[in-house]
Amino acid sequence: MRLRRARPDLAVERGEQLLAWATDVDGLAIGGTRDALYLRDHRIPWEQVEAADWDADTSVLTVREVGVWGQERPEHRVTLDDVGRLLELVRERVTASIVLQRHVALRGRQGVRVIARRAPHSRGHIDWLFEYDEGIDPDDPEIRAASQAALEAASGEVDLG
Repeated sequence: MRLRRARPDLAVERGEQLLAWATDVDGLAIGGTRDALYLRDHRIPWEQVEAADWDADTSVLTVREVGVWGQERPEHRVTLDDVGRLLELVRERVTASIVLQRHVALRGRQGVRVIARRAPHSRGHIDWLFEYDEGIDPDDPEIRAASQAALEAASGEVDLG
C-alpha cells in the first residue's frame, strides 16, 4: 500500500490549486499549479519557463526563465530531496505552453527559432519570441527583417482563438 504524502503548506495565488510538489534539501516545499511553478518565494507562470533541466546525479532542478535577447536570463537552481510528481508536472506544463516552435535558417544552418507561447490553460494572448543561434546578430537589419518575415509566416498558422 502506497502512503499519500501530506500536502505542504505552500502559498499559491487565489484560485490556484497545488497539483504536485517536492521538497528541497532544506525541507522547504516547491510546487506547481495549473498556472505556475512556485520556487520558494518566486512564482513563475509556465509560459515564462524557457527550460527546466533535471540532473538525477546531483538532484538539482535548474529552471531558466524566458528573457530578453542579450540580457542574462533569470535562472533558479534547487536541490531536491524528494521530487514526487513535480518533474512530470513541469514537463507537461512547459510543453503545453508552447503553441509553435520553428527554426528558420538565415545563414547556412544558423538562424532564428520563432516561438509562440501562452498560458497552458488559455486560448488567449500569445507571446512571440525569437531565439537566435550562436553567431547570428539580431541587430543586423537583414537578420531583423528575415526574423520578422518568419514570425509573420508562423503567426498565420497559429489558432488565436
